[in-house]
Amino acid sequence: MSRIGKQPIPLTKEVDISIAADNVITVKGQKGTSSLRIHPLISVETNENEIIVSRGNETKEEKSLHGLYRSLINNMVLGVSEGYKKQLEIIGVGFRASFSGNVLELNLGYSHPIFFVPPDGIEIEVDTKTKKNPILIISGIDKELVGQVAAKIRSLRKPEPYKGKGIRYLDEKVRRKAGKSAAK
Repeated sequence: MSRIGKQPIPLTKEVDISIAADNVITVKGQKGTSSLRIHPLISVETNENEIIVSRGNETKEEKSLHGLYRSLINNMVLGVSEGYKKQLEIIGVGFRASFSGNVLELNLGYSHPIFFVPPDGIEIEVDTKTKKNPILIISGIDKELVGQVAAKIRSLRKPEPYKGKGIRYLDEKVRRKAGKSAAK
């Protein structure tokens, strides 16, 4: 069996789950609602305080889908109860960020500002008080969407290895290179 797939998914009291006849699972919690269509080869059962994901056969396809759908359902349960959050740090002289009217405005050393409109279900907050560099806090209930938006914003100005300027994750370490003067 799949090591990940055979583990039950624990449910808390504030999370409601419903499984429709057409293999659509809907999870409701205090942060919102999320739904997912389950592959027909995978079956999902609910007990009073846990969800069990199982498969019918031992084919390679079903084994790979077993762990995948268990992880996706677990991410949905955690998303509607706790939510997901990614933090990006903007490092560079004159690099700024501001969020107003559902539009993120970034000044990243280009000749023009960059405007980014977050998709539905994503909240962006700009924190300029705690550190000297601005921090973007991206949060939402969908783990995949939060990670995708954070990666998209980071790709606007990736951290460069010589001075370390750019947008990086808060816990990311950038490997620095020596400049021209080190070659002499």
